[in-house]
Amino acid sequence: ACSVFSQRSCEECLKNVSCLWCYTNNTCIDYPVRSILPPTSLCSLSNARWGVCWMNFEALIIAIAVVAGLILVSIAACCCYCCYCRRRSRSGPDEEEEQLARKREERRLQSLQRKHERKLKQDEIRKKYGLLQDSDNPYSRFENE
Repeated sequence: ACSVFSQRSCEECLKNVSCLWCYTNNTCIDYPVRSILPPTSLCSLSNARWGVCWMNFEALIIAIAVVAGLILVSIAACCCYCCYCRRRSRSGPDEEEEQLARKREERRLQSLQRKHERKLKQDEIRKKYGLLQDSDNPYSRFENE
C-alpha cells in the first residue's frame, strides 16, 4: 500500500505510519518491521524519513538516544540521592559527632574544676591578708592602730 504514494510527496507517504520515505529516489516503501533499522540497501539513513519529513532517520535515532540517556541518568541520580539521604537520616549522629560531644563535655568539666580551684586559692589569699569577710557579718568595724 505504501508504494502507491511513490513519486508524490513525503507528507502524503508518512501519513501512514507503516511507510518509509526515501529521498534518494523519492519512493515510499513499507517499513521493514523485521529489522529495527532499515538496511542501507533499501535506503541510506541520512536520506530515510519516518514519522516526520523534516528529520532524517539518523537524527531521529540520535535524538531518541539522547533523550533516553538523559532520562536514565536522571533516574539513576535520583535513586542515588534518595538512597544517600535515607541512609544519612536513618543512621543518626555518627561516631565522630559523638566523640566531639564527649571531648567538649570533658573540656567544660575541666574548666569548671580549674575555676573552682582558682576561687579556693583566691579565698586563701584573702583570708591570709584579712580581706575575706565573714559571710555571717559582712560589715566589720574598722580599727585604727
